[in-house]
Amino acid sequence: MKIHEFQAKQLFADAGVAVLENRVATTPEDAAKAFDELGSAIAVVKAQIHAGGRGKGTTKENPDQHGVQLVRSAEEAREVAQQLLGKTLVTIQTGEEGKVVNQVLVEQGCDIARELYLGIVLDRASKMPVLMCSTEGGMEIEKVAEETPEPIFKEHFDPHFGLQGYQVRKLCSKLGIVGASVRSADRFMRTLCRLYVNLDCSLAEINPLVVTGAGELIALDAKISFDSNAMYRQKAVAEYRDLSEEEPTEIRAGEAGLSYIKLEGNIACLVNGAGLAMATMDIIKLHGGEPANFLDVGGGADKSQVTEAFRILLSDPNVKAVLVNIFGGIARCSTIAEAIVAASKEVGFEVPLVVRLEGTEVEEGRRILEESDVEIITATDLTDAATKVCAAIGA
Repeated sequence: MKIHEFQAKQLFADAGVAVLENRVATTPEDAAKAFDELGSAIAVVKAQIHAGGRGKGTTKENPDQHGVQLVRSAEEAREVAQQLLGKTLVTIQTGEEGKVVNQVLVEQGCDIARELYLGIVLDRASKMPVLMCSTEGGMEIEKVAEETPEPIFKEHFDPHFGLQGYQVRKLCSKLGIVGASVRSADRFMRTLCRLYVNLDCSLAEINPLVVTGAGELIALDAKISFDSNAMYRQKAVAEYRDLSEEEPTEIRAGEAGLSYIKLEGNIACLVNGAGLAMATMDIIKLHGGEPANFLDVGGGADKSQVTEAFRILLSDPNVKAVLVNIFGGIARCSTIAEAIVAASKEVGFEVPLVVRLEGTEVEEGRRILEESDVEIITATDLTDAATKVCAAIGA
């Protein structure tokens, strides 16, 4: 689950991570009022969407209008907000479709001496969180990692004990942080690492992290993502969810108990099991096709869930064929076959449907499909299924 920058900064402030004073505005008048309330000579107006690259991003309506702008008066803040609110911002992370800006963050100016990068992610290889820092703050960290990875420094830490003081000092030495700034860095980094663990984060990123003229470290930006599976114990964080920023079909699937992620291909996939779903997408690619989605109906899928899954898949205008790949375990092949027949009556299939069943009650499942009037292309194994579905659309 993702949240907005202003929400992330509120969590930072609550935890003791230094941020600048700011206000959220949903109208141009609110933005002007926010500038006056901040009482600084300069401020920054930032579009709030679930995507990075906002500073270089531009609106579809006006290519000269960027998502992050410096303002020097309440009137300028009002004008910039007017030009951003309700507009579609396109960044390197949104794709060409962009995202609509529904609110802006007005933040006081800052005396910036240096810009750094700081991020925390889970290193699955070491099974520990890793704190990453770089001297290349304000830059696209993916580009830095690819082209010049030398300035990126890492420290793994035990989630039970947190980042240790000696690790902070090692990072400060590599980043060129000296004097009183080391104490600020110790407080900042260790607090952020505690927040990452305590809130079940999957990502915490600050780009840029600034060192002020007074030597203090301040989060000039804030990006946090959370483990969606942990939201049952993070009730306060779950309330920050902004459904307007999410794909409507993914929300719909979640309400039906389905794991669904929309992709850009034209072959829809209905599979039980995340690993099998990934393998299905891979083999479609191998045979020249492009998967339109990830969809895991889970081990206990019933008729209503499978029917809803087909509704979601076929609502995508890009879908030209559907591949059903079921390995019956907890979910019996006969149950899936009955669900396919029921779905065909309720939803209707106007695109080729390739079905591969294997596992528990597979013979019964195949019999149900054969005796139905549903037009189905049957497959014996995964390779056969991928070959047939790609052939059905001429891939």
